[in-house]
Amino acid sequence: MKNFIYKNWTKWSLILALIFMVSACEDNFDNNGLDVDSPSNVTSFEINGVTATIDQKTATIAVTLPYGTDITAVNPEIILQEGATSNLNLNTAINFTNPVKFRVINGNLYKDYTVNVTVLSPIKSFKINNVAATINDVSKTITMTLPENTNLTGLQPVIELTQGVSISPASGTTIDFSNTVTFVITANGKSVNYTANVGVPNSGLTVAFLGTAATRAAITNMDEITAVNWLFDNFTGARYISFDSVLNGADLSNVDVIWWHFDSATNLPAVAYNPAVTTALKNFRTNGGNLLLTSFASQYVDALGIVPSGKGPNNVFGDFLPAGWVDGNSWGMSFRGHESHPIFNGLTTYETGKAYLLQSGTYRLNHTAWWFVPEWGGYVNGAGWRDQTAGTNLASEGWDDNLDGRVTIAEWPNNNANKNAIVISMGAYDWYNEDNSNGVPSQANEFIGNIKLLTQNSINYLAGN
Repeated sequence: MKNFIYKNWTKWSLILALIFMVSACEDNFDNNGLDVDSPSNVTSFEINGVTATIDQKTATIAVTLPYGTDITAVNPEIILQEGATSNLNLNTAINFTNPVKFRVINGNLYKDYTVNVTVLSPIKSFKINNVAATINDVSKTITMTLPENTNLTGLQPVIELTQGVSISPASGTTIDFSNTVTFVITANGKSVNYTANVGVPNSGLTVAFLGTAATRAAITNMDEITAVNWLFDNFTGARYISFDSVLNGADLSNVDVIWWHFDSATNLPAVAYNPAVTTALKNFRTNGGNLLLTSFASQYVDALGIVPSGKGPNNVFGDFLPAGWVDGNSWGMSFRGHESHPIFNGLTTYETGKAYLLQSGTYRLNHTAWWFVPEWGGYVNGAGWRDQTAGTNLASEGWDDNLDGRVTIAEWPNNNANKNAIVISMGAYDWYNEDNSNGVPSQANEFIGNIKLLTQNSINYLAGN
């Protein structure tokens, strides 16, 4: 009996060992442990005669093509290891606008590749007074903010172009940027227009950043630190006020706009609900002051009586370190129907009335305090929300062109068109992108310029300038 068990155990041991060997062999070549000498390798990849860079360890193929190249219908040239085949149909032109994935197979081994094709921007850099502009090749816009009190009427941009590209007006030309300026870019006999919007913060404003810390230097939340630093860098009249100072009777009479950007917790701090504080801020607004409430601070509209009781944001959520995550999609907003509203002036858009705020691949915590309209609160749609809150919904998520699904930006007038409260409440309004849970720094957010300009426009609009 013992001998029988031993023989069977030996038999099954051999079978299990073979299974393990096959599995280990396959794992050698899947994307969790890629072999640079895999028999499933792509050995050469070209588009229009341009040779790609192939990283065999990560199975990524990168191709950079000249400005003006059409990558929507391309026939690449590929060489594989002997005996290998791929599932990429080379008989049909391929659209490389987005990453293209394909599999190379050799026997029972395979390797999954991702091809990333980049077309060079015609403009490498655009600077005025050493300040770099944000260039968006999709919307063909050039956007930048210069320091307060900069004279826009006689500026000389320094423009660096990709080889083979010319621009008019040329680099170094003295230009009046007090209005939108059109630049004509020409390459290979074809011309396109880029629109440049150059702005400055309005001068003479006193903008107070409200916070729970005793002083500006004591702020610990990185999103709030980044926001307040931007404010002080761009508004000479910036000042910091704490909730405790408001509680103790701080003079707010000379403040034009109070901005509370609260990113630290989904629940607002107890001091914000102190009757002495809410009374002071209500009086501030009644006497002509203006409020900008962003991120979790959007909830404050309820305590301040800006909306009827119980009609504040009904969908508040977000991750906190070490959580957080990366999304493969850029996050944007739709402000269709409000394209001419001053707070959206100069934003880099990807479609009419649509702008990105947070780039794909950027680490995000998704701190959100918005109104979920169709299912909660009895609003039904945007019109119902407006009727019940007396506010104007200015933006929603990028897919929601009718502004009936979410309220992400809204305003309330205070008996005068130039005296308002504005909330910006979507998770894409993200000033600082933290390291991920493994300590790896996030990539820079390509669309941070839109966040800065949206904030600057909102402050200027609230102050009536």
